[in-house]
Amino acid sequence: MDTILQLLANGLMLGGLFAIVAVGLTLIFGIVKVVNFAHGEFLMVGMYLTFLVTRMLGLHPFVAVIVVVPALFLIGALTQRLIIQPLMSARDDHIQIFATVGLSTALINLALLVFGADIANTPASGLRTPIEIGPVRVLSGQIAIFVASIALVIGLQLFLQNTAMGRAIRAVAQNRSAAQLMGINVDRIYILTFGIGAACVGVAAVLIAPLYPTSPTIGTYFVLTAFVVVVLGGLGSIPGAFVGSLVIGLIDSFAGFYIGSDMREVAVFGVFLLILILRPAGLFGKQLNLSHVSP
Repeated sequence: MDTILQLLANGLMLGGLFAIVAVGLTLIFGIVKVVNFAHGEFLMVGMYLTFLVTRMLGLHPFVAVIVVVPALFLIGALTQRLIIQPLMSARDDHIQIFATVGLSTALINLALLVFGADIANTPASGLRTPIEIGPVRVLSGQIAIFVASIALVIGLQLFLQNTAMGRAIRAVAQNRSAAQLMGINVDRIYILTFGIGAACVGVAAVLIAPLYPTSPTIGTYFVLTAFVVVVLGGLGSIPGAFVGSLVIGLIDSFAGFYIGSDMREVAVFGVFLLILILRPAGLFGKQLNLSHVSP
């Protein structure tokens, strides 16, 4: 029983980690309808910024959030304004995807040029301290990530449901042409949404950097799972992304223990494919999609 509880805890902690990366990605897709293949590289940039702020100023890694989140918001907003927006009227939507792939490659090579291929380790500052809760042991940093993922999901839902800007974002997601007729500046909404999505991954970067070594390719590992989570939960659904993350985290944890660490990804993608066969729209489908506007 102790083993089961530990595996459950590990799975939930891992799910929280995936969720905090996937939330920004699903927000961007749900509103802008663009698959951002540079999302993982945004995470990498945020982790390097956290490393630099922590090393240069000697501050706790979490304090870096006051620098990293605004910086990632700006990067996301500029990406939408300068790269994605000029391509929004293109006949082939794949051009936008290719643009984000190109941005991803450029950011990886820029990081290699500036930092080299060496791993950068952000000081843990006590975030690797194990905490025992009965028979379960988790790291303090893992708990922080899990709590932050819940807060981020709830905060975004409240923002989208209860603010004028949030309602404007949901209106654009539902029908761009109708939103324009109602006087909503759609281009501005897209820029804002892309910036918020990137800012979310900035929060993830600050929380993840003390627990994982930073390298130019670190984003690839996280974003691959984030794409699975987004599709599994239901494209554009923030609650779906969170639930999907927990499902993937639990599968990864139990498969790694009972099947073997080298078979974890096989189990994850196997269950992922099975769920999509049974429910192609994802776990939450359209019912909780961001494009749904409450009356």
